[in-house]
Amino acid sequence: MQAVILAAGIGNRLGEHADNRPKSLIEFEGKSLMRRHIDNLLANGVETINIVTGYQSAMIAEHLQDCQANIRFIDNPRYTEGSLISLGCAQDILLNESEFLLMDADVLYDRQILQRLVSTTKQNCLLIDRDFMPGDEPVKVCINGNDHIVEFRKQVDPELDFKMQGESVGFFKFNNTVGQRLVQRIEDYLSREENDTPYEEAIRDCLLAEPELFGYEDITGLAWIEIDFPEDIIRAREEILPNI
Repeated sequence: MQAVILAAGIGNRLGEHADNRPKSLIEFEGKSLMRRHIDNLLANGVETINIVTGYQSAMIAEHLQDCQANIRFIDNPRYTEGSLISLGCAQDILLNESEFLLMDADVLYDRQILQRLVSTTKQNCLLIDRDFMPGDEPVKVCINGNDHIVEFRKQVDPELDFKMQGESVGFFKFNNTVGQRLVQRIEDYLSREENDTPYEEAIRDCLLAEPELFGYEDITGLAWIEIDFPEDIIRAREEILPNI
């Protein structure tokens, strides 16, 4: 199994707290988010790691130059246009690997979360956390009474009928079937010049078209946080680190 880490973005919302570095190089207790990703992947038996870079890509490469993992850097020269293009840059993995992990780079998390994803019996799996603060920022995963995912989006139709809702962690496990469908959806968006579409929309399209292919793992209770805003850095250091 290979992993794809999306690490091309600028992270404008962090402002000076990013210190002109990619978000994945922000350090917590002396170790960057990216180093933590790689250590967690290696600990879970994932040794081939594909990192899609863009903003300050040389910084990431230099930061990992002494890493023992099998790392492949995939450059996205159009990184300012959005995450959909970054995912499309990894199409070789999506088209040819029997299964792969897809991960956002800006997450600090308990290693058990990744272990749950790697070991799941579900061929196409999302991770959900039921303990989240409602609002416009979290990407929500809605589950119906038949235990099928019926929505995956920040904005949920208030009329949607569902039994359970959680926040997506931003980590996924997909098989080759879904990988190929994702590539097709990415191509469809780009052909319509909808380049700024979040990559989650391509996943959503595949999911809603064939919900029987997808499942989820509930990681509620395990510590994690996505680093988007300055206050996330504070919470990560004060609340998340002591619990991982």
